Amino acid sequence: MSLIKAIGIDLAKLVFSIHGVDECGKTKLKQTVKRNKLLETIANIPPCIIGMEACSGAHYWAREFTKYGHS
Repeated sequence: MSLIKAIGIDLAKLVFSIHGVDECGKTKLKQTVKRNKLLETIANIPPCIIGMEACSGAHYWAREFTKYGHS
């Protein structure tokens, strides 16, 4: 199984959509996660690049994700 190389997250108030792809661009992760489970979900994924929309909450989430080795 290929490792996830990049993740895109659609930020929202209560429910987040996560989409992860491998180095070939094939979908390896596609799920919806509640706010209270987002960090737990990201912590269980090997370090990779995470892309998010630019909003005020993105700065907070970026700081939290870097604690788990993501960029």
